[in-house]
Amino acid sequence: MRTLFLNPPSFEGFDGGAGSRWPATREIESYWYPVWLCYPAGMLPDSKVLDATAQGVSIDQSVQIARDFELLVLFTSTPGFDVDVRMAQMMKDLNPRLKVCFVGPPVTIEPEKVLSNTVIDFIVRREFDYQIVAYAKGEKTLDELPGVSFRRPDGTFVHNPEGGYIENLDELPWVTKVYKRDLDFTRYNVPFLKHPYISFYTTRGCPAMCTFCLWPQTHSGHRWRLRSSDDVVNECRWAIDNFPGLKEIFFDDDTFNYKRERTIELCNKLAKLNFTFSCTSRVTTDEDTLRAMKDAGFRLLIVGFESGEQQILKNIKKGATVDMGRRFAKNAHKIGLTVHGDFIIGLPGETRESVRKTIDFAKDLDCETIQVSLAAPYPGTEFYDYAKKNGLIQLDAAMTDESGHQLPNLIYPGLDHAELVEWVERFYGEYYFRPKAAWRIVRRALFDSADRKRLYKEARSYLALRQKRKRFVADERRQSASAMAHGD
Repeated sequence: MRTLFLNPPSFEGFDGGAGSRWPATREIESYWYPVWLCYPAGMLPDSKVLDATAQGVSIDQSVQIARDFELLVLFTSTPGFDVDVRMAQMMKDLNPRLKVCFVGPPVTIEPEKVLSNTVIDFIVRREFDYQIVAYAKGEKTLDELPGVSFRRPDGTFVHNPEGGYIENLDELPWVTKVYKRDLDFTRYNVPFLKHPYISFYTTRGCPAMCTFCLWPQTHSGHRWRLRSSDDVVNECRWAIDNFPGLKEIFFDDDTFNYKRERTIELCNKLAKLNFTFSCTSRVTTDEDTLRAMKDAGFRLLIVGFESGEQQILKNIKKGATVDMGRRFAKNAHKIGLTVHGDFIIGLPGETRESVRKTIDFAKDLDCETIQVSLAAPYPGTEFYDYAKKNGLIQLDAAMTDESGHQLPNLIYPGLDHAELVEWVERFYGEYYFRPKAAWRIVRRALFDSADRKRLYKEARSYLALRQKRKRFVADERRQSASAMAHGD
């Protein structure tokens, strides 16, 4: 069966987040590679990967493209699910022979709810690489495939037992070859990465137990599985040779440098390529490992600091401390590494005082760039169960507005929706309008013409979103005042 792998159209100004985990509009437009879809696509030579938003392909265009295929594999998300279903129906109306398979976290969490949409013929829970390939090649039927759920003709559901995670990652194809075949790599942009860049995984799974993190809890699991260092280096070498103008390779693992020995082994081999790399990191990484990474050509680390309140880190099972974060940032900067820090407003235990601590903590770390997110309790995570059990979540509240901007659906005592959004805006304002942080941005604009154009575009995007947040806060306050006046 000729197969279309679809990362569906989403919002303008899209930010898919690493691996498209959070399809929404962020402060600054960015596009990440559809890595998961590219693995099975690499095993089906006549398949096609359509990364619609990054490649500028509309819903109507996507529907027309599906006319030429027999199997659709659509990677869905909680915020985009309803639109994905409607688009799949449009494709099937135009091409009745098309079989439709949905993959991604929502299908693992609520398979029967997903399959209640009759346009979907089957789903694959968690990892789906080999199941899709076996089905497309006609090697196995649905009832023979592990992790597959489908409807019987009588409307009842079948949920095949899961078959375990893929252990030998070296047997999988290189996703970079699929990028070369199907994607325009110059369309992918992340503000803090060099452009153009490519990204892929060197591991799967994450041993960390963070309660809010969607991926390991619903898709890739906690078991940490590794590609061999030689396989990683060989793919890097191939990418450098085959993508003219490539400036950076980003390792998009949940946690790249979890084990010191493996990181140093890989760094010793990457150093011979004389290229620029970036990756995710945990604050538990020691100074010697950071030095080995710097020597190998690593430039930037994405680090989830999350909060400056120790009790909140404990609440979310972060497995790290505030002091570890400070030590990590100090070591990284001493060595000459750039740090992009991620912070979250609205995690369990959040108060005005804890938010203030987090802002001050971020200033103390002084990362080159930051991202501040509203806490998002996704179904299927421990965080969601906690929020539901304690009556903190509005279950029917939208996760995004009509243009894709993230909306709060949590309420803590003394912190309503408007104040949570206000704290995000205050966080950014206090952080970036410090003289030291502002000068870093000005200096980039003065000495790098390419960065100057990107910074101008980013500034316009941020200022537009800032105004939208102000309107949201004002509307929430008016509604709250009106409700109080009417005794609601």
